[in-house]
Amino acid sequence: MDLLNLSQLGARQRAAGKIVDFGVYLPWITATGGFEVFVKLIHEKDQFLQNVKTLSFPLSHTSTDPVYGAYWDGSVDISNAAPPGYSKMWGQPGRYVYRFEVHRKQTNTVVDWIIDPFAREHGVGKMSAFTLDYQEYAWSVNEDIWKTPQLRDLVVYELHLGEFANGIDGAVSRLDYLADLGVNCIEVMPVSNIVETVNWGFQPIGFFGVDDRFGNRAKMQEFIDAAHNLGLAVILDVVFGHTGKNFPYSYLYRSLGFGKNPFHWSCFGENFGFGERTNWCEKYVEDYFFTVSHHWLECYHIDGFRYDCVPEIWDPILMRGYHRLAYNTYKEAQDKIQKGEWLRFKGSNGEVSLIQCAEQLMAPKEAIRDTYGNSTWCAWVSDGANAVAKSGGRCREAINGLGLNLGLYDFPRQCTMNGDTRSKSVFQYIESHDSSRFINLFGENRTNEEDLADTDFHIYPAGDRGKWFKTQPYLIALLLADGIPMLWQGQELCDNNSLPWNGEGRVGFLRPVHWNYFYDIPGSSTLWLVRKLLAMRKQGVQFRHGDYSFYGDSYGYSTCGLLLYRRYIDNIDTVVAVNFTNDDIETSFVFCNSGIYRDDIHNGQHDLCGVVAGQPYDITIPGNYGRVWTNP
Repeated sequence: MDLLNLSQLGARQRAAGKIVDFGVYLPWITATGGFEVFVKLIHEKDQFLQNVKTLSFPLSHTSTDPVYGAYWDGSVDISNAAPPGYSKMWGQPGRYVYRFEVHRKQTNTVVDWIIDPFAREHGVGKMSAFTLDYQEYAWSVNEDIWKTPQLRDLVVYELHLGEFANGIDGAVSRLDYLADLGVNCIEVMPVSNIVETVNWGFQPIGFFGVDDRFGNRAKMQEFIDAAHNLGLAVILDVVFGHTGKNFPYSYLYRSLGFGKNPFHWSCFGENFGFGERTNWCEKYVEDYFFTVSHHWLECYHIDGFRYDCVPEIWDPILMRGYHRLAYNTYKEAQDKIQKGEWLRFKGSNGEVSLIQCAEQLMAPKEAIRDTYGNSTWCAWVSDGANAVAKSGGRCREAINGLGLNLGLYDFPRQCTMNGDTRSKSVFQYIESHDSSRFINLFGENRTNEEDLADTDFHIYPAGDRGKWFKTQPYLIALLLADGIPMLWQGQELCDNNSLPWNGEGRVGFLRPVHWNYFYDIPGSSTLWLVRKLLAMRKQGVQFRHGDYSFYGDSYGYSTCGLLLYRRYIDNIDTVVAVNFTNDDIETSFVFCNSGIYRDDIHNGQHDLCGVVAGQPYDITIPGNYGRVWTNP
């Protein structure tokens, strides 16, 4: 894969004066083919005024690249006087919004509202943007020494900037809270440009900048800088397998009536019907998204990616799509490190610590075993926890499956490809943006029923937070298990919104975090436990780097609703025991070490004294809770 030359693409202001250069690749759109291209722009503050119109300037077809197609460019001197009676904002510093317009003389066709596929900023709706006299962000001095955490040390918090804190500014104000919570990596849902003001962002039409519904380039850089200063890595959720229908290469060629498309279609991968498929058999498509990735790593200093819906670009036979992107992005980071750049990825263990996480739910083992990606989402723990919860904690098969998956059974921990050795792991979760809250499995509290008369219609039935305690054994099991634990925003507060399985209500409504839950019993109690468990994980090397042993079916624990596993390294031995039922359960357990096993959750209140290695020892596991004991 090759990087596109962004110094010739998009809108760029020259170093001197107020001249702005525009450049764009438009395959098949040639001057000899009877096409004309114009850029239309207006100061952002004028765009909604009825007597102020956009100004139009012609671009020229100056060259044709054998891979990327026709290159159109042109310049606009914004210091030149605007037409008589035009707004006084023309020529002033600030943000200008622009778009392209294509004329096809043969058919007298005009296609307006084409956004710039290389825009670094975005305006409202289908508008690209640039800032005249833009001031580059000044990164803090600590950014030079920031290091992306090692893979096995990660604790991830997934959030949507709009839902978490109403945009980037709000998210910055909550970073201290996240650091105090005990996470060290933020997974940000897509910030790419979309048409709608309220949406999750999985129908992107612009990839090189932050959508204006969240903030702007400098604000996003400030967010990442502030996160790094607090010890928080930031990875970005990116959608490369499809676009929204208003993405320029989809919209333009469809509007012109072309039967084919130079960017869209697909020759491999799964088709889920999520949008306009991107054609990763085309080198232009490969290079485009490789350049997008490079831009976010270079310009925004992000620590890696969560690649959405990898099955769309999955080709395990010819190793195209995700395989090539993960490889080339890794190699780019490796090359940068050798040049003394991107040193945040120079791991203390000699590895490149760039985080490359696939959402490959159909083949999670293959996603880390057979690619240069070092991690993957995997829904097996979530599915297992759901099965246990739906059974009332009494399904032996479900508990055994959950216990195995919490230990990443049969997943590789390290792989070497072409001489490059990478640690491998899995994002483990019981909640994510893809499903309703886990608490909802224990019953829904349909509020305001007195206002609904005789109807039982509810847009968003909420989970019954009065049963918050039922989530405790699942949190204990998850946050101390193998892999990379991930929380979904508000999970630590026992948030209880629901999510439709499909339709516009799934992605077209915001579900803000209920920060008021911080002050009630379900929220504060769940938060206390999460903070405690994450502190234990941070302090205990056995939880991050140790081995995992699950006491499965042959021990009989799962039959009565218990799940027990060990985390151990060197002479440190920890036993995690959780009880999914409502009743306290007495049983016996054979510990591996002799002496005192201290109670980690409650600081010694339930220590086990006089333990003899290899001999049964009576223990009690409280209902809907658990115990964690460590020796020495």
